[in-house]
Amino acid sequence: MATWDMLVDDALGSLAARRLLFNTRLLALPPPSVPSKTFNGPGPWDRATVEIQLNHASLKQWLTINGVESGHLEDGVNPKVTLFSGNDYMCLSSHPAIREAAVKAAQEYGMGPRGSSLICGYTTYHKLVEESLAELQKKEDCILCPTGFSANTALMTALGSISSLLSVGRKLAKDERIAIFSDALNHASTIDGIRLVERTHEAVAFVYKHCDMLHLDALLSSCSMSRKVVVTDRYCNSAHGTLVCGENGGGVPELFGCENDVDIVVGSLSKGAGCQAAIYVSKKEIWRRSVIWDHVRYFASLTNLDITSPIILIEVGSEEAVLNATRFPHLSKFS
Repeated sequence: MATWDMLVDDALGSLAARRLLFNTRLLALPPPSVPSKTFNGPGPWDRATVEIQLNHASLKQWLTINGVESGHLEDGVNPKVTLFSGNDYMCLSSHPAIREAAVKAAQEYGMGPRGSSLICGYTTYHKLVEESLAELQKKEDCILCPTGFSANTALMTALGSISSLLSVGRKLAKDERIAIFSDALNHASTIDGIRLVERTHEAVAFVYKHCDMLHLDALLSSCSMSRKVVVTDRYCNSAHGTLVCGENGGGVPELFGCENDVDIVVGSLSKGAGCQAAIYVSKKEIWRRSVIWDHVRYFASLTNLDITSPIILIEVGSEEAVLNATRFPHLSKFS
């Protein structure tokens, strides 16, 4: 069993013991009345969100650096500019099919159930999107987030909080904190998440030179802390790659053929889907099933029984009492 798997499992156990582990309540919405349209290729709408009209005062302010104008503007002219700094550079938010799908969803479901995911804001459509994106990235789990910033900060704080969950009721020792090794050019939201867990004394950050594996190796070797995670090693921020890079839109990991080597991928839907949202997808705990089967095989070797399932029926008491006990959950609509 890998060290990180044990840490995560123990942290989840701590949350469950304190009754702080909650599941989302899935609300079932009716299927759409008419299938949504699909499209292939650009059209006359493909520059609508990158060519914008600016008023004269705004552009003049943009062109003024340290009180000095860097260009000449004719008075009264409101020029068009090409926007290179936005997220919708594929112009999908203005595509007719996406506009139509958004209108249809609003007409049929309104603005959706207004509540957090834990209360009433998680529907069958959210679940379908998560499952589809997890499959696209060749992972098992996916969580939708409102923005890429929230996804990155939430993930970093979750990683950092593992140690504090394992030391409930006592002060966290220095060597129990998480050592986070961060690329020097990581996104600002990732850095903010790391700074947040540093301020709560749950983690210590080590910054290595951009893509410099020798520097990273030196930092890892000299660090005496046992709980280490490298951000941009087995964690990948693919905000600009999801539904953009790779043959099937699987992002940067698919483009470089390393999906199986990346544990967690953060992506956004503002580039390749024309909407406002972000995701992080991850593998499930593969070790759990193998550990269970190790116990099954060990038990089989001791008893000489041919066991084909990790579930073993043990009858306690009379056969009639056992049958009655199995009927009760079904009568109560449990299975």
